[in-house]
Amino acid sequence: MVKRVGHRADHGEDEGAPQPDRPLVGLNDRVESPGRRHPKTTRIAGVLPEVTTDLTMLERLAAPAGRDVVDVGCGGGELVRELSARGARMIGIEISGEQLAPALAHDDGSGARYLIGTAQSLPLDDESVDVALFMRTLHHVPPDHLPAALGEARRVLRAGGAVYVAEPLTDGDFFALTSLVEDELAVREAAQAAIAGATAAGLERVTTVDYDVRVRIAGIDAFRDRTVSVDPSRAAVFDARRDEIAAALGRLGEPGERPGERVFLVPMRADLLRSRR
Repeated sequence: MVKRVGHRADHGEDEGAPQPDRPLVGLNDRVESPGRRHPKTTRIAGVLPEVTTDLTMLERLAAPAGRDVVDVGCGGGELVRELSARGARMIGIEISGEQLAPALAHDDGSGARYLIGTAQSLPLDDESVDVALFMRTLHHVPPDHLPAALGEARRVLRAGGAVYVAEPLTDGDFFALTSLVEDELAVREAAQAAIAGATAAGLERVTTVDYDVRVRIAGIDAFRDRTVSVDPSRAAVFDARRDEIAAALGRLGEPGERPGERVFLVPMRADLLRSRR
């Protein structure tokens, strides 16, 4: 993996059951970013995706409680700690000691293990986990290494285990906003293509669910903190385009409850894959 995605930053509010309120991003909206045209992600016409959280969808599809789970690209360890508290036996993987340091610093005796490794070379034995988890991290694997990453996930699965992948889609106002700092169209498309071709890695795509996560941004400074925490190299781009980003933040999404707050629905796709062996 080449860099970290702060997957807990977009975890979303826990909206529970499907919500009756209209989505803040229209199903038929086309997202445009300076210099690039972003193709719409296919969604079922007339069907409103459920507004929920990444954690709720993960628990529904993969049932991690009481199982051995590896979080590939664990970042600050938020998901590791959350799932540990819900009874999962967790392993967090990051690419370096520096990247792993925040998770270690914030762990409060969860019992989780933390290891250094990459998605394409997991430091785990064959058939050693029940769930291999990529929470908003698969698109940060170099595109040429995506088949190897999925193959590694399959290798470490026990019989009956599953690979769970949750990826942000290239739709909506929040994608348009973040694209002003870094355009992830190509890497997100590569991740979706790898999932669609997972049979080459010995995996079968058995469940796919589109859903939305509600994200609240308090203001431009909060958005900068969130964006730069994912990748510090983004700071220079953000600061150079701060006025443009602030203007976009003011017009995209919907007003929140607090002064200056903006609310976005982030389109997500969850995939559950199982070994074909």
